[in-house]
Amino acid sequence: MSSKSTRLEKDSLGSKEVPADVYYGIQTARAVENYPISGQRAHPALIRALGMIKQAAAEANRSLGLLEGKQAAAVIQAAREVVEGKWNSQFVVDVFQAGAGVSQHMNANEVIANRAIEILGGQLGDYNVVHPNDHVNYGQSTNDVFPTAMRLAALLELEALYPALDSLAAAFEAKGREFHNVMKSGRTHLQDAAPIRLGQEFAAYGVAMRKAGGSIRAAADSLRELGLGGSAVGTGINTHPEYREKAIENLAVISGQRLFPAPDMRWAMQSNAAIADVSSALRSLALEIIRISNDLRLLASGPNTGLAEINLPALQPGSSIMPGKINPVIPELAAMVGFQVVGNDAAVALAVQAGQLELNVMMPCMALNLLQSITIMANMLRVFGGKCVAGITANEERCRYYAHSTVSLATALNPYIGYAKAAEVAKESVVTGRSIVEIVREKKLLGEKEIAEILDPAKMTEPHVPRR
Repeated sequence: MSSKSTRLEKDSLGSKEVPADVYYGIQTARAVENYPISGQRAHPALIRALGMIKQAAAEANRSLGLLEGKQAAAVIQAAREVVEGKWNSQFVVDVFQAGAGVSQHMNANEVIANRAIEILGGQLGDYNVVHPNDHVNYGQSTNDVFPTAMRLAALLELEALYPALDSLAAAFEAKGREFHNVMKSGRTHLQDAAPIRLGQEFAAYGVAMRKAGGSIRAAADSLRELGLGGSAVGTGINTHPEYREKAIENLAVISGQRLFPAPDMRWAMQSNAAIADVSSALRSLALEIIRISNDLRLLASGPNTGLAEINLPALQPGSSIMPGKINPVIPELAAMVGFQVVGNDAAVALAVQAGQLELNVMMPCMALNLLQSITIMANMLRVFGGKCVAGITANEERCRYYAHSTVSLATALNPYIGYAKAAEVAKESVVTGRSIVEIVREKKLLGEKEIAEILDPAKMTEPHVPRR
Protein backbone atom coordinates (compact mmCIF):
# COMPACT_ATOMS: atom_id res chain seq x y z
CA MET A 1 0.00 0.00 0.00
CA SER A 2 1.25 3.44 -0.85
CA SER A 3 1.10 6.16 1.78
CA LYS A 4 -0.86 9.38 1.32
CA SER A 5 2.32 11.18 0.31
CA THR A 6 3.09 8.77 -2.52
CA ARG A 7 1.38 6.82 -5.25
CA LEU A 8 2.37 3.42 -6.58
CA GLU A 9 3.18 3.19 -10.28
CA LYS A 10 4.27 0.28 -12.43
CA ASP A 11 6.44 -0.14 -15.50
CA SER A 12 8.11 -3.05 -17.26
CA LEU A 13 10.71 -3.29 -14.48
CA GLY A 14 8.24 -3.44 -11.64
CA SER A 15 6.61 -1.06 -9.17
CA LYS A 16 7.84 2.10 -7.50
CA GLU A 17 6.57 4.77 -5.15
CA VAL A 18 6.27 8.22 -6.73
CA PRO A 19 5.44 11.41 -4.81
CA ALA A 20 1.67 11.74 -4.90
CA ASP A 21 1.51 15.34 -6.06
CA VAL A 22 4.05 15.33 -8.91
CA TYR A 23 3.08 15.22 -12.57
CA TYR A 24 5.99 13.06 -13.67
CA GLY A 25 5.83 9.30 -13.24
CA ILE A 26 7.79 6.15 -12.58
CA GLN A 27 10.21 6.34 -15.50
CA THR A 28 11.16 9.90 -14.59
CA ALA A 29 11.55 8.89 -10.94
CA ARG A 30 13.93 6.10 -11.94
CA ALA A 31 15.97 8.55 -14.02
CA VAL A 32 16.24 10.97 -11.11
CA GLU A 33 17.67 8.18 -8.97
CA ASN A 34 19.96 6.85 -11.69
CA TYR A 35 21.49 10.13 -12.85
CA PRO A 36 22.38 12.40 -9.89
CA ILE A 37 25.15 14.00 -11.96
CA SER A 38 25.08 17.76 -12.39
CA GLY A 39 21.97 19.15 -10.80
CA GLN A 40 21.21 20.87 -14.12
CA ARG A 41 17.78 20.45 -15.66
CA ALA A 42 16.62 20.62 -19.27
CA HIS A 43 16.91 23.96 -21.04
CA PRO A 44 13.53 25.77 -21.09
CA ALA A 45 13.64 25.91 -24.90
CA LEU A 46 13.95 22.12 -25.06
CA ILE A 47 10.95 21.72 -22.76
CA ARG A 48 8.96 24.16 -24.94
CA ALA A 49 9.94 22.25 -28.06
CA LEU A 50 8.86 18.93 -26.54
CA GLY A 51 5.51 20.45 -25.61
CA MET A 52 5.04 21.76 -29.14
CA ILE A 53 5.85 18.39 -30.65
CA LYS A 54 3.39 16.61 -28.36
CA GLN A 55 0.68 19.12 -29.23
CA ALA A 56 1.38 18.80 -32.96
CA ALA A 57 1.37 15.00 -32.77
CA ALA A 58 -1.87 14.87 -30.80
CA GLU A 59 -3.55 17.21 -33.27
CA ALA A 60 -2.39 15.06 -36.18
CA ASN A 61 -3.52 11.82 -34.55
CA ARG A 62 -6.89 13.33 -33.65
CA SER A 63 -7.46 14.48 -37.22
CA LEU A 64 -6.59 10.98 -38.45
CA GLY A 65 -9.02 9.37 -36.01
CA LEU A 66 -6.22 7.69 -34.05
CA LEU A 67 -6.73 9.52 -30.75
CA GLU A 68 -10.15 9.80 -29.11
CA GLY A 69 -11.58 13.31 -28.98
CA LYS A 70 -11.61 13.97 -25.23
CA GLN A 71 -8.22 12.36 -24.70
CA ALA A 72 -6.75 14.32 -27.60
CA ALA A 73 -8.20 17.59 -26.33
CA ALA A 74 -6.79 16.99 -22.85
CA VAL A 75 -3.36 16.05 -24.21
CA ILE A 76 -3.33 19.13 -26.44
CA GLN A 77 -4.26 21.41 -23.53
CA ALA A 78 -1.62 19.83 -21.30
CA ALA A 79 1.00 20.15 -24.02
CA ARG A 80 0.13 23.82 -24.51
CA GLU A 81 0.66 24.39 -20.81
CA VAL A 82 4.09 22.79 -21.12
CA VAL A 83 4.87 25.17 -23.99
CA GLU A 84 3.82 28.08 -21.77
CA GLY A 85 6.30 26.95 -19.11
CA LYS A 86 3.64 26.15 -16.54
CA TRP A 87 5.15 22.78 -15.67
CA ASN A 88 8.88 23.45 -15.98
CA SER A 89 9.37 22.49 -12.35
CA GLN A 90 8.17 18.97 -13.20
CA PHE A 91 10.99 18.40 -15.68
CA VAL A 92 13.49 16.99 -13.22
CA VAL A 93 15.78 14.68 -15.19
CA ASP A 94 19.46 15.64 -15.11
CA VAL A 95 20.92 16.87 -18.41
CA PHE A 96 23.48 14.07 -18.14
CA GLN A 97 21.35 10.98 -18.55
CA ALA A 98 20.93 7.79 -20.54
CA GLY A 99 21.54 7.98 -24.27
CA ALA A 100 19.17 9.40 -26.87
CA GLY A 101 17.18 11.42 -24.32
CA VAL A 102 14.73 8.62 -23.51
CA SER A 103 14.42 9.79 -19.90
CA GLN A 104 13.88 13.40 -20.92
CA HIS A 105 11.29 12.33 -23.45
CA MET A 106 9.43 10.15 -20.95
CA ASN A 107 9.52 13.00 -18.47
CA ALA A 108 7.55 15.01 -21.04
CA ASN A 109 5.18 12.13 -21.82
CA GLU A 110 4.43 11.54 -18.13
CA VAL A 111 3.91 15.20 -17.23
CA ILE A 112 1.56 15.71 -20.17
CA ALA A 113 -0.30 12.46 -19.44
CA ASN A 114 -0.83 13.25 -15.78
CA ARG A 115 -1.94 16.80 -16.49
CA ALA A 116 -4.34 15.45 -19.13
CA ILE A 117 -5.67 12.95 -16.58
CA GLU A 118 -6.26 15.83 -14.17
CA ILE A 119 -8.03 17.84 -16.86
CA LEU A 120 -10.35 14.89 -17.46
CA GLY A 121 -11.11 14.62 -13.75
CA GLY A 122 -8.96 11.59 -12.97
CA GLN A 123 -6.31 10.97 -10.35
CA LEU A 124 -2.62 11.46 -11.06
CA GLY A 125 -1.08 8.15 -12.06
CA ASP A 126 -4.33 6.62 -13.38
CA TYR A 127 -2.98 5.85 -16.83
CA ASN A 128 -6.20 4.09 -17.84
CA VAL A 129 -7.47 7.61 -18.51
CA VAL A 130 -4.47 8.88 -20.49
CA HIS A 131 -1.32 6.81 -20.91
CA PRO A 132 2.14 8.37 -21.43
CA ASN A 133 3.11 5.84 -24.10
CA ASP A 134 -0.17 4.73 -25.65
CA HIS A 135 -1.73 8.18 -25.98
CA VAL A 136 0.74 11.05 -25.51
CA ASN A 137 3.44 9.19 -27.43
CA TYR A 138 1.16 7.61 -30.03
CA GLY A 139 3.06 7.07 -33.30
CA GLN A 140 6.25 8.54 -31.86
CA SER A 141 9.64 7.41 -30.59
CA THR A 142 12.38 9.15 -28.67
CA ASN A 143 14.43 8.52 -31.79
CA ASP A 144 12.44 10.95 -33.92
CA VAL A 145 11.07 13.22 -31.17
CA PHE A 146 14.35 14.15 -29.51
CA PRO A 147 16.23 15.09 -32.72
CA THR A 148 13.21 17.19 -33.70
CA ALA A 149 13.11 18.80 -30.25
CA MET A 150 16.81 19.69 -30.38
CA ARG A 151 16.45 21.33 -33.76
CA LEU A 152 13.30 23.21 -32.87
CA ALA A 153 14.68 24.33 -29.50
CA ALA A 154 17.77 25.73 -31.21
CA LEU A 155 15.64 27.62 -33.74
CA LEU A 156 13.51 29.05 -30.93
CA GLU A 157 16.50 30.07 -28.83
CA LEU A 158 18.26 31.65 -31.81
CA GLU A 159 15.36 34.08 -32.10
CA ALA A 160 16.79 35.81 -29.02
CA LEU A 161 20.35 35.77 -30.33
CA TYR A 162 19.74 37.45 -33.69
CA PRO A 163 18.53 40.84 -32.38
CA ALA A 164 21.31 40.91 -29.78
CA LEU A 165 23.92 40.24 -32.46
CA ASP A 166 22.39 42.77 -34.84
CA SER A 167 22.35 45.35 -32.06
CA LEU A 168 26.03 44.76 -31.27
CA ALA A 169 26.91 45.07 -34.96
CA ALA A 170 24.97 48.33 -35.11
CA ALA A 171 26.79 49.62 -32.02
CA PHE A 172 30.17 48.96 -33.65
CA GLU A 173 28.98 50.59 -36.86
CA ALA A 174 27.82 53.66 -34.96
CA LYS A 175 31.24 53.97 -33.32
CA GLY A 176 32.79 53.57 -36.74
CA ARG A 177 30.95 56.69 -37.87
CA GLU A 178 31.57 58.56 -34.62
CA PHE A 179 35.32 57.91 -34.70
CA HIS A 180 35.78 58.42 -38.45
CA ASN A 181 37.96 61.50 -38.05
CA VAL A 182 40.08 60.11 -35.22
CA MET A 183 43.51 59.30 -36.67
CA LYS A 184 45.78 56.82 -34.91
CA SER A 185 48.59 54.43 -35.61
CA GLY A 186 47.74 51.02 -36.93
CA ARG A 187 49.56 48.07 -35.39
CA THR A 188 50.68 44.81 -36.92
CA HIS A 189 52.67 42.26 -34.91
CA LEU A 190 51.88 44.67 -32.03
CA GLN A 191 54.37 47.06 -33.63
CA ASP A 192 53.85 50.49 -35.21
CA ALA A 193 52.13 50.27 -38.58
CA ALA A 194 50.67 52.75 -41.05
CA PRO A 195 48.03 55.20 -39.83
CA ILE A 196 44.42 54.12 -39.65
CA ARG A 197 41.22 55.78 -38.53
CA LEU A 198 39.83 54.57 -35.20
CA GLY A 199 36.48 54.51 -36.95
CA GLN A 200 37.83 52.09 -39.53
CA GLU A 201 38.81 49.65 -36.80
CA PHE A 202 35.34 49.80 -35.26
CA ALA A 203 33.55 49.59 -38.60
CA ALA A 204 35.47 46.37 -39.28
CA TYR A 205 34.24 44.97 -35.97
CA GLY A 206 30.71 45.64 -37.19
CA VAL A 207 31.40 43.76 -40.41
CA ALA A 208 32.72 40.80 -38.41
CA MET A 209 29.46 40.65 -36.45
CA ARG A 210 27.32 40.87 -39.60
CA LYS A 211 29.32 38.10 -41.28
CA ALA A 212 29.06 35.86 -38.22
CA GLY A 213 25.33 36.46 -38.03
CA GLY A 214 24.92 35.50 -41.67
CA SER A 215 26.81 32.27 -41.10
CA ILE A 216 24.65 31.36 -38.10
CA ARG A 217 21.43 32.07 -39.99
CA ALA A 218 22.59 29.99 -42.94
CA ALA A 219 23.55 27.09 -40.69
CA ALA A 220 20.26 27.32 -38.80
CA ASP A 221 18.29 26.73 -41.99
CA SER A 222 19.54 23.14 -41.95
CA LEU A 223 17.70 22.66 -38.65
CA ARG A 224 14.37 23.12 -40.40
CA GLU A 225 14.39 19.67 -42.02
CA LEU A 226 12.81 17.32 -39.50
CA GLY A 227 12.66 13.55 -39.17
CA LEU A 228 9.48 13.61 -37.06
CA GLY A 229 7.40 10.64 -38.17
CA GLY A 230 10.42 8.39 -38.60
CA SER A 231 9.49 6.65 -35.35
CA ALA A 232 11.91 3.96 -34.12
CA VAL A 233 14.45 3.58 -36.92
CA GLY A 234 13.36 6.11 -39.54
CA THR A 235 10.90 3.82 -41.32
CA GLY A 236 7.73 5.29 -39.83
CA ILE A 237 6.67 2.12 -38.04
CA ASN A 238 3.38 2.49 -36.13
CA THR A 239 2.54 5.77 -37.85
CA HIS A 240 -0.29 6.65 -40.25
CA PRO A 241 0.91 7.38 -43.80
CA GLU A 242 -0.37 10.96 -43.48
CA TYR A 243 0.87 11.50 -39.92
CA ARG A 244 4.33 12.80 -40.78
CA GLU A 245 3.17 15.61 -43.05
CA LYS A 246 0.33 16.62 -40.74
CA ALA A 247 2.44 16.60 -37.59
CA ILE A 248 5.20 18.75 -39.10
CA GLU A 249 2.67 21.12 -40.64
CA ASN A 250 1.03 21.48 -37.22
CA LEU A 251 4.41 21.99 -35.57
CA ALA A 252 5.27 24.78 -37.99
CA VAL A 253 2.05 26.60 -37.10
CA ILE A 254 2.48 26.08 -33.36
CA SER A 255 6.11 27.17 -33.29
CA GLY A 256 5.94 29.94 -35.88
CA GLN A 257 8.97 28.40 -37.58
CA ARG A 258 9.44 27.31 -41.18
CA LEU A 259 9.69 23.52 -40.85
CA PHE A 260 9.79 20.77 -43.46
CA PRO A 261 9.87 16.98 -43.57
CA ALA A 262 13.42 15.77 -44.13
CA PRO A 263 13.99 14.26 -47.59
CA ASP A 264 15.01 10.99 -45.91
CA MET A 265 13.83 10.06 -42.43
CA ARG A 266 16.72 7.63 -41.93
CA TRP A 267 19.24 10.37 -42.65
CA ALA A 268 17.45 12.72 -40.25
CA MET A 269 17.77 10.13 -37.49
CA GLN A 270 21.32 8.98 -38.21
CA SER A 271 22.93 12.38 -38.85
CA ASN A 272 23.15 15.39 -36.58
CA ALA A 273 25.34 17.38 -38.94
CA ALA A 274 22.84 20.25 -38.71
CA ILE A 275 23.54 20.54 -34.99
CA ALA A 276 27.29 20.54 -35.69
CA ASP A 277 26.86 23.25 -38.34
CA VAL A 278 25.08 25.62 -35.97
CA SER A 279 27.48 24.92 -33.13
CA SER A 280 30.41 25.55 -35.47
CA ALA A 281 28.93 28.85 -36.61
CA LEU A 282 28.52 29.89 -32.98
CA ARG A 283 32.14 28.92 -32.35
CA SER A 284 33.21 31.18 -35.21
CA LEU A 285 31.25 34.05 -33.67
CA ALA A 286 32.88 33.26 -30.32
CA LEU A 287 36.34 33.46 -31.90
CA GLU A 288 35.54 36.88 -33.35
CA ILE A 289 34.17 38.06 -30.01
CA ILE A 290 37.31 36.88 -28.20
CA ARG A 291 39.51 38.63 -30.76
CA ILE A 292 37.59 41.90 -30.56
CA SER A 293 37.40 41.83 -26.76
CA ASN A 294 41.17 41.43 -26.69
CA ASP A 295 41.52 44.42 -29.02
CA LEU A 296 39.32 46.57 -26.81
CA ARG A 297 41.31 45.65 -23.73
CA LEU A 298 44.53 46.59 -25.50
CA LEU A 299 43.14 49.86 -26.86
CA ALA A 300 41.83 50.79 -23.39
CA SER A 301 44.95 49.66 -21.50
CA GLY A 302 46.35 52.16 -19.06
CA PRO A 303 45.18 54.73 -18.26
CA ASN A 304 48.73 56.05 -17.81
CA THR A 305 50.97 53.17 -18.83
CA GLY A 306 49.09 51.53 -21.70
CA LEU A 307 47.79 52.49 -25.13
CA ALA A 308 44.81 54.42 -23.69
CA GLU A 309 43.36 55.20 -27.12
CA ILE A 310 39.81 54.53 -25.97
CA ASN A 311 37.87 54.69 -22.72
CA LEU A 312 35.53 51.85 -21.75
CA PRO A 313 32.54 52.61 -19.51
CA ALA A 314 33.44 52.35 -15.83
CA LEU A 315 31.03 49.82 -14.38
CA GLN A 316 32.50 48.78 -11.03
CA PRO A 317 35.63 49.06 -8.89
CA GLY A 318 38.34 46.84 -10.28
CA SER A 319 40.38 45.87 -7.25
CA SER A 320 39.94 44.96 -3.61
CA ILE A 321 43.31 46.54 -2.79
CA MET A 322 44.22 49.15 -5.46
CA PRO A 323 42.06 52.26 -5.02
CA GLY A 324 40.57 53.79 -8.15
CA LYS A 325 41.39 50.86 -10.41
CA ILE A 326 38.83 50.22 -13.14
CA ASN A 327 38.96 47.02 -15.19
CA PRO A 328 37.61 46.19 -18.68
CA VAL A 329 35.02 43.89 -17.17
CA ILE A 330 32.68 43.48 -20.12
CA PRO A 331 35.39 42.52 -22.65
CA GLU A 332 36.69 40.08 -20.02
CA LEU A 333 33.21 38.63 -19.63
CA ALA A 334 32.80 38.42 -23.41
CA ALA A 335 36.04 36.47 -23.78
CA MET A 336 35.08 34.00 -21.06
CA VAL A 337 31.72 33.35 -22.67
CA GLY A 338 33.55 32.86 -25.93
CA PHE A 339 35.85 30.29 -24.33
CA GLN A 340 32.81 28.38 -23.04
CA VAL A 341 31.18 28.36 -26.46
CA VAL A 342 34.37 27.05 -28.06
CA GLY A 343 34.49 24.28 -25.46
CA ASN A 344 30.82 23.49 -25.95
CA ASP A 345 31.42 23.14 -29.67
CA ALA A 346 34.13 20.57 -29.01
CA ALA A 347 31.64 18.53 -26.96
CA VAL A 348 29.01 18.85 -29.69
CA ALA A 349 31.47 17.75 -32.36
CA LEU A 350 32.45 14.65 -30.40
CA ALA A 351 28.80 13.81 -29.78
CA VAL A 352 27.80 14.31 -33.42
CA GLN A 353 30.44 11.89 -34.68
CA ALA A 354 29.51 9.27 -32.09
CA GLY A 355 26.40 7.90 -33.77
CA GLN A 356 26.06 4.27 -34.75
CA LEU A 357 23.84 2.88 -37.48
CA GLU A 358 20.24 4.11 -37.11
CA LEU A 359 20.72 6.40 -34.12
CA ASN A 360 23.07 8.76 -32.37
CA VAL A 361 22.49 8.26 -28.65
CA MET A 362 24.61 11.25 -27.60
CA MET A 363 21.87 13.78 -28.30
CA PRO A 364 21.42 14.97 -24.69
CA CYS A 365 25.04 16.15 -24.79
CA MET A 366 24.39 18.00 -28.04
CA ALA A 367 21.25 19.66 -26.71
CA LEU A 368 22.91 20.73 -23.46
CA ASN A 369 25.92 22.33 -25.11
CA LEU A 370 24.29 23.87 -28.17
CA LEU A 371 21.44 25.45 -26.24
CA GLN A 372 23.76 26.74 -23.54
CA SER A 373 25.98 28.28 -26.19
CA ILE A 374 23.06 30.09 -27.81
CA THR A 375 21.72 31.36 -24.49
CA ILE A 376 24.95 32.63 -22.97
CA MET A 377 26.05 34.10 -26.28
CA ALA A 378 22.78 36.01 -26.69
CA ASN A 379 22.92 37.33 -23.13
CA MET A 380 26.56 38.33 -23.47
CA LEU A 381 25.99 40.09 -26.79
CA ARG A 382 23.28 42.26 -25.23
CA VAL A 383 25.55 43.21 -22.36
CA PHE A 384 28.56 43.74 -24.63
CA GLY A 385 26.67 46.11 -26.89
CA GLY A 386 24.67 47.98 -24.28
CA LYS A 387 27.07 48.23 -21.36
CA CYS A 388 30.36 48.45 -23.26
CA VAL A 389 30.46 49.34 -26.94
CA ALA A 390 27.71 51.97 -26.84
CA GLY A 391 29.60 53.88 -24.13
CA ILE A 392 33.12 53.79 -25.60
CA THR A 393 34.79 57.16 -26.09
CA ALA A 394 37.99 58.06 -27.91
CA ASN A 395 41.09 59.70 -26.46
CA GLU A 396 41.56 61.79 -29.57
CA GLU A 397 44.71 63.58 -28.46
CA ARG A 398 46.42 60.30 -27.60
CA CYS A 399 45.36 58.77 -30.92
CA ARG A 400 46.59 61.81 -32.83
CA TYR A 401 49.95 61.64 -31.09
CA TYR A 402 50.36 58.00 -32.11
CA ALA A 403 49.25 58.76 -35.68
CA HIS A 404 52.05 61.30 -36.08
CA SER A 405 54.60 59.28 -34.09
CA THR A 406 54.45 55.94 -35.85
CA VAL A 407 57.63 55.17 -37.75
CA SER A 408 55.47 53.53 -40.39
CA LEU A 409 54.64 56.97 -41.70
CA ALA A 410 57.70 56.20 -43.77
CA THR A 411 55.57 53.76 -45.78
CA ALA A 412 54.03 56.72 -47.61
CA LEU A 413 57.51 57.70 -48.80
CA ASN A 414 58.03 54.53 -50.83
CA PRO A 415 56.58 55.81 -54.14
CA TYR A 416 58.64 59.03 -53.89
CA ILE A 417 62.08 58.13 -52.51
CA GLY A 418 62.03 54.32 -52.73
CA TYR A 419 61.79 51.60 -50.12
CA ALA A 420 65.53 51.62 -49.24
CA LYS A 421 65.71 55.35 -48.43
CA ALA A 422 62.37 55.20 -46.64
CA ALA A 423 63.73 52.35 -44.49
CA GLU A 424 66.76 54.48 -43.58
CA VAL A 425 64.46 57.29 -42.48
CA ALA A 426 62.40 54.89 -40.37
CA LYS A 427 65.51 53.41 -38.78
CA GLU A 428 66.87 56.84 -37.89
CA SER A 429 63.53 57.77 -36.35
CA VAL A 430 63.63 54.71 -34.11
CA VAL A 431 67.26 55.34 -33.06
CA THR A 432 66.94 59.08 -32.45
CA GLY A 433 63.34 59.36 -31.36
CA ARG A 434 62.80 62.13 -33.89
CA SER A 435 59.71 62.12 -36.09
CA ILE A 436 59.62 61.01 -39.71
CA VAL A 437 58.63 64.54 -40.74
CA GLU A 438 61.63 66.06 -38.99
CA ILE A 439 64.08 63.71 -40.63
CA VAL A 440 62.56 64.12 -44.12
CA ARG A 441 62.66 67.88 -43.72
CA GLU A 442 66.24 67.88 -42.45
CA LYS A 443 67.45 65.67 -45.30
CA LYS A 444 65.44 67.71 -47.81
CA LEU A 445 63.96 64.57 -49.25
CA LEU A 446 60.69 66.41 -49.92
CA GLY A 447 59.53 69.99 -50.08
CA GLU A 448 57.20 71.44 -47.47
CA LYS A 449 54.17 71.19 -49.71
CA GLU A 450 54.98 67.55 -50.44
CA ILE A 451 55.57 66.82 -46.75
CA ALA A 452 52.17 68.27 -45.86
CA GLU A 453 50.46 66.26 -48.56
CA ILE A 454 52.34 62.96 -48.49
CA LEU A 455 52.85 62.59 -44.74
CA ASP A 456 49.30 63.56 -43.76
CA PRO A 457 48.03 60.53 -41.75
CA ALA A 458 44.46 61.09 -42.93
CA LYS A 459 45.46 60.68 -46.56
CA MET A 460 47.15 57.40 -45.74
CA THR A 461 43.89 55.80 -44.60
CA GLU A 462 42.40 55.49 -48.08
CA PRO A 463 43.75 54.26 -51.44
CA HIS A 464 45.10 56.96 -53.73
CA VAL A 465 47.36 57.21 -56.75
CA PRO A 466 50.80 58.55 -55.75
CA ARG A 467 51.73 61.83 -57.43
CA ARG A 468 54.78 61.38 -59.63
